[in-house]
This record gives sequence, structure tokens and C-alpha cells, in this order.
Amino acid sequence: MSDTLDIKVLTALEPISSFSPARLRELLDYCHVESVERGQDPFRQHGLAGQSVYLIKGELELKYQDNNRVVINANSEWAKHPLGKRQPDIVEATALTNIQLLRIDDELLDMMVTWDQFSQHEVVKPAVEKAGADEAAARVRRLLNSGMFSAENLKTGPFAQLPSANIGKLLERIEVIAVWANDVIIREGDAGDYYYLIESGRAQVSRLVGGVNMLLAELKAGDVFGEEALVSGAKRNATVTMKTNGVLLRLKMEDFLELVREPLLRRLSYPEARQKVAEEGAIWLDVRHPPEFRYDKLPGAINVPLNDIRNAIGALNRNNKYIAYCQSGRRSSAAAFILAQAGYDVYVLDGGLWSVPKSQQQ
Repeated sequence: MSDTLDIKVLTALEPISSFSPARLRELLDYCHVESVERGQDPFRQHGLAGQSVYLIKGELELKYQDNNRVVINANSEWAKHPLGKRQPDIVEATALTNIQLLRIDDELLDMMVTWDQFSQHEVVKPAVEKAGADEAAARVRRLLNSGMFSAENLKTGPFAQLPSANIGKLLERIEVIAVWANDVIIREGDAGDYYYLIESGRAQVSRLVGGVNMLLAELKAGDVFGEEALVSGAKRNATVTMKTNGVLLRLKMEDFLELVREPLLRRLSYPEARQKVAEEGAIWLDVRHPPEFRYDKLPGAINVPLNDIRNAIGALNRNNKYIAYCQSGRRSSAAAFILAQAGYDVYVLDGGLWSVPKSQQQ
């Protein structure tokens, strides 16, 4: 972001002008201002693909594929909208003066607009009717202003790949609960019931090992937990206890499975997965225990056991594609979900090794 970009510039642009002041301030961190000298083609080095590009200073001449030419001034109505959207392709551009362009990632901008619009969409009316208009509206505003719906989380967090059709349902069904220090939120050995997101506060994850509670991790605002048991159908494998007072967002298991898990889990048959490995360089990710991995693994696979998968976030290369597998697909579904909600490009081998011919295993 340019240090000279004023938030007032954003309020004049569409559809950004509909954002709240808090959203606008947040968006500033994702804006890139580019200066172009008079006579230069501003799109010669950096095109328009994947970005919303606005003219915020100076004059620019554009020639379109249909041979029409347009001169755009930064103060004109035309400049309030992204350049090159829904018009014929731009084949030539010339800065008539020194100009400045504002660039924003298309996906991020569209996601922020979508979430904000859904907060007032017809799909949240059932919640309004149940709770009362003022209470429901305040609840939705609080949800959208929470850390879980920040620009960073909408871009790479657990809701980054959520289909638009699921957004209204999520806003309707998600619950906000206050919690206190030392509250046990989930207990090792219990059945899975909720998926949790920390809006504020800190928690710790522990597991009983040899009769002693072993601390596994600490969680902070923006972190999620409770998904492994819901994805795999297994019992809770750890206890989560609040270290401080805080606020949690939670989804019932059935809502989590419908609205969040399935959009993030991309399943491939073995022939499809093998093709992705051969043609796209995808990497087999074996999430079983090391003794299982040593006994029978797929060629070229790396081993990151499910219980270590959170520690691998950041260590695994985000530029790679991964295909997670285990024996049946149960553990790999949980691992793939954890990685997917952290922004990784990951697939699940449907049916696990049970679907792979013995001759293909090492």
C-alpha cells in the first residue's frame, strides 16, 4: 500500500464505496498504488488480469478492441469503476499526463463485497424474524466486524473457499458465545459436536499421555479448532481449555459439514490423482503414522502424520499441490481440511489406499 493513499479515495470508488469505515481501513493494506509517467502504456508490464484497477490521478486514453477510443479523467464518473471490466478488451493505453493507478486483487474485493451484501440479503431474514430486526442486524454486524471475517481471513482463512450460496446460511446459523478462563470447551474422548473459531481470547490444547496432561499448542484470536473429529467422525483427540476470558464463534456439526467442510474437501479418484501428480507435479501427502508409511506408501510420497499436520502449516510449500491420503480416506480428509482452511491447494484421495491397486504401492 502507498503511504500517501487516503481512505477518502476509496470512498469514491465502486463497489468499494459501500464498505464501512472499518472495512475501508482494512482494505488499505491490500491496495497497491502504481505511478506511470506521461506517454507510457500503464498495462505493458502489469496487465489487468485478476485485478480491479482504478484511475485515481491524471488522464488516460484507452483504445478498445472495437476501435473506440476513450479519454478518462480521474475525476470523471468513468474513473469510479474498474478499468476494462465488461467492456471490449483494451488493446492500447497511453497516459496523457502523469497518472496513478490503484490495484486491488479481484478475488479479495469480490469476497469482501459478497460478505457485506449478504449481511443485508434476503437469506438472513429468517434470523431477523426469530430474533427481532434490531437484535439480528446487530448480531450480523458484529459477526462481519469480528476478526474471523477480516480481509486476511476472507482471503486465506477457513471461509476463503466458501460458496456464495452458503454465506447467508452461515451468518444465520453461527453462534456467538462468551467464555471464561479455565472453561473446558471440548474434552478428549467426547463425541464431536461443534466447530469453533476464536474471536477473542486465548486457549490451550492438551492431551493425556501416560496419565499426564501434555500441552500441545496454544490458540489465539483467529484460530479454529474442533474440526478433526467432525471431519473424521472420530472422538475428540484433545482437550481445549480457555486460558483467558474470550468470545467464540461456533457451528453445530451438521451445519459445519454442510456449509464448510464439503466446499473445502476436493476429492479425487486414484486415476485422477495419479494424473495430477504426473501432469501438474502434485505431491502425495501420507498422513498415517510413520510405521504405516514405511510399510506401504505411494511413490514419491512425503509423510506428515495427522497429529503433526498443524505444525506443518508454514513448513509445507504453499506453491505446491498436495494429495492427502491414508488407509481409508478418513484421516486424510481431516488433514486436507486443516490445510485447506490454512490456504493450501490440497486434495483428498477418495477411498484412500483401499482404492489403489497393490501394484502401485511401494
